[in-house]
Amino acid sequence: MICDKNPQKIKKMFNEIAPYYDLMNNKISLNTHYLIKMLAIKKLNIKPNSLTLDICCGTGDFSRIINKLYPKTKVIGLDISENMLQIAKSKNPQIVFIQGDCTSLAFKNNEFDYITIGFGLRNIENRTLALSEIYRTLKPEGLFLHLDFGTHNLLSKIFDSIVPLMVKIAGKKNEHYKYLLDSKKDFPAPKELIKEFENQGFKFVKRYDYMFGIISAQIMKK
Repeated sequence: MICDKNPQKIKKMFNEIAPYYDLMNNKISLNTHYLIKMLAIKKLNIKPNSLTLDICCGTGDFSRIINKLYPKTKVIGLDISENMLQIAKSKNPQIVFIQGDCTSLAFKNNEFDYITIGFGLRNIENRTLALSEIYRTLKPEGLFLHLDFGTHNLLSKIFDSIVPLMVKIAGKKNEHYKYLLDSKKDFPAPKELIKEFENQGFKFVKRYDYMFGIISAQIMKK
């Protein structure tokens, strides 16, 4: 199944689900998503006085964790959805959040020491262009962290069958979460993603799997 990832459609969808996005993440993940994000970000071991860009930051979880774990670094959160950013800013007033398109980043070459993206790359229509922009704006020897759903195994199928029921019980828009599940299914597996990253010039550093491979993090170096 090929999902429609037109940027304006994606923006509209996330603007609509923004008010209950955090609540549903907690319910669907059984309150594990924040811990997994923290474990993945810890693997970066971000150095003091560095600059980090958090792409597709949503309501600001990644940005918040980076700021909490590494308070001597500066983090900028970027997202296409103004409603998601409004929530991110209200939760994290100390962090800079800006609206932008990750396929056309308004930053200089070699500007960031670290770039992160969690559960967002699979929503981008032109993934190749987004990765080229990440590579362009990352400093030489800088690290790129990607976190999303991983191996399509039996546990992930069970997860897929439970989510629609949770959405129905919560009384939220099922078509939006149907898209999120469909986008997960047609997203490349971690091994394939690593090859995509390498095709853009990145060097593979390490892969970390969580929840028996349902979630996977890949760290790449420029």
